[in-house]
Formats: sequence, C-alpha cells, structure tokens
Amino acid sequence: MTTGDMADPDLPTVLGQQPAGLDHALPEQQRGRVLLRRSQVTASTTDQRLLDQRGPSDWVHADPWRVLRIQSEFVEGFGLLAELPKAVSVFGSARTAQDDPEYAMGRSLGGALVQAGFAVITGGGPGTMEAVNRGASEAGGLSVGLGIELPFEQRLNDWVDIGINFRYFFARKTMFVKYAQAFVILPGGFGTLDEMFEAVTLVQTGKVTRFPVILLGTAYWAGLVEWLRTSVAAHGKIDPVDVELLTVTDDVDEAVRVIVEAERVNGVFPPVTARRSNGT
Repeated sequence: MTTGDMADPDLPTVLGQQPAGLDHALPEQQRGRVLLRRSQVTASTTDQRLLDQRGPSDWVHADPWRVLRIQSEFVEGFGLLAELPKAVSVFGSARTAQDDPEYAMGRSLGGALVQAGFAVITGGGPGTMEAVNRGASEAGGLSVGLGIELPFEQRLNDWVDIGINFRYFFARKTMFVKYAQAFVILPGGFGTLDEMFEAVTLVQTGKVTRFPVILLGTAYWAGLVEWLRTSVAAHGKIDPVDVELLTVTDDVDEAVRVIVEAERVNGVFPPVTARRSNGT
C-alpha cells in the first residue's frame, strides 16, 4: 500500500484551488479528499490498485482495510448530498473547448435547468462539465461537481458550488443516480458512454423508475441510436422498444420540458416496468 493509500481520511477537502500567481498547470492529483502535487503525483490510481491484482500479493492483506475507505466514500457522499434539492445529472466530454458550440449548449442547459427549478450535478471537470456548472452558477442555481481520481491532472472547475472528490468510480456513480431525477448526456467519449449505457440499463431493468435519459446532439448520437435499432435490437439483444428509452434532441428547451413533464406526472417520474430482454 502506498503512502497515499494511508492518508488521513479526516484531512479537509481540497478543491484544487491554487495560490494567487501559480499556474493551474502545476502538476497535481486529487486522491479522494487528499491533494498531491509535484513529486507526490503518481501514475496509478486507487481504482487501479484495487482492481489490478497482477502485482505483489500485499493486496490480499490490504483489501479488508480498503472496505473501510469505500464505506467512508459512501457515507461522505450520502451526508453531503442528502439535502440536495431536486437535481439533474449531466454528462459530456472533458475535452470540449470553450469556443465549441457544445460548450455553449452545456452552458445554456445548466441555466435552463436552474430556471426550471433543478440543481445540476456533473463530474466537476473541465469541458462540457464546466459549461453546465457555469450555466447553473450564472443562473443563480446550485452547481454540484463529483470529481474522480485520475492518472492525469484534473481539478474541480471553478463553477462548482459543492464539490467532492472520489477515489472509486462505483461510489461516485451511485451518487449520480441516487440524487438526480434525470440524466442529460452531451457528446463525449468512453466515460460519457459508460454513464449513458449504465443509466439506460438501470431504467430498462427497473432498477430505477424515474429517469428520463436524454441525448443532446442529434448529429452526434444518430449513428449510435441507429446501430441500436438495426443491429442490437435487430439481433434480439434488446427489445425494439428499449431504444425508445432514449430521447434524442438538439433543443435544450425540449430536454428540460421532457424532465419537467416526467416530474409532473403524479408529482414524480413515472415508473418503468422492467422488461425481460436478452443480453441484460
């Protein structure tokens, strides 16, 4: 176990803020609530050390203690977010530049969700996540960021009002689902796709019963949706109706209307009956 693994769990949360005059390019790594900089930055992550068992056998003795850290992440996340108002989790690429139309869309979405009475939850990073947090903050709403320890530098963006950094992806994912009433997904890479497919799987199997899953950007998502229809559903791996669990649009206002309308029905999102589907 590394020195970082033994860090005091009671250390205060550090959001990656840098002293005046320092460049944000200063090497740093967020490991849970611990901030590492300069020579203390490592190439591995806590998730990697948990899942990669090809190294020394000390993991056999360390894993029982890791359970306590995992428990602490859930306890801290539940405690921080328990009184969060109704919220929407939004996902998208960390690589989106500020002059990209997708950044403007994310910023507009954040503001529109606040105007509709929702807080926003993102991964707290740069790019699209920053845009959504920024839009929400500028609109006077609550902007939440759930960060994750990564092998490369990534700090919580400056538009996050409430932020927490996780060591473990699975703990973080639970918070995205538990404290949101819908998912909106903007164009992104593997991480975004992971969150999108997890969300729609939870809805399809009835594990969650109140989740609109909305894809913003028809040109970007059209190929994937078509593949789901013509390949996945056509081969019987999902039911054709499962594709309809995804709402695809270019219109921020329409995305918000779908969420508001779902909330309006009986005051909560309508239940989704679990369907038996091959491959799930």
